Amino acid sequence: MPTVSMTVNGKSVGKTVEDRTLLVQFLRQDLGLTGTHVGCDTSQCGACVVDVNGHAVKACTLLAAQTEGARVTTIEGLAAADGALHPMQQAFMDNHALQCGFCTPGMVMSAVDLLKRHPNPDEQTIRRELEGNLCRCTGYHNIVKAVQQAAKAMAR
Repeated sequence: MPTVSMTVNGKSVGKTVEDRTLLVQFLRQDLGLTGTHVGCDTSQCGACVVDVNGHAVKACTLLAAQTEGARVTTIEGLAAADGALHPMQQAFMDNHALQCGFCTPGMVMSAVDLLKRHPNPDEQTIRRELEGNLCRCTGYHNIVKAVQQAAKAMAR
C-alpha cells in the first residue's frame, strides 16, 4: 500500500492508503475533512470539488495516490486563519445561495476557481461554468448573485 504525502489546507499530511482510495475518501475518512461531500458516485454532481494545485477538480475522480506532493484546498481551508470567511463563502451566505447546503462546498470551490479564470463574469458565463455542479434546491438564481458579489469583493 502506498504512502501518500501532500499539503492539505496548508498542513503537511502523510498516510498509508489502499491503491484504490479516492481523494474524496482520503479527505473525508482519513483526514476527517467532511466538508467535501460525496453526492453521486459518478462524478456528475460536483459536491466533491476541491482545489488541487490551483485547479478545481472532482475529488471522486482522482486516486489519493495521484495527488502525491500536491497542494489541496478543501472548503475547510478557504476561510482565513482568524475565522473570517472567504469572500465567496460570505457572498453565498449574504445571498442565501444555499438551502440544504449539500452542494454548497463543491459549488463554492468551483465558483472560486471560476473567478480565477473569469474575474468579472457575466451571468451566462457563471451559469455555463457551474454546469458541472448540481443544486436541487436553489434554482441557481441566488448562486449567480453570490458569484457576482464575490467577483466584486475579490477584485478589490
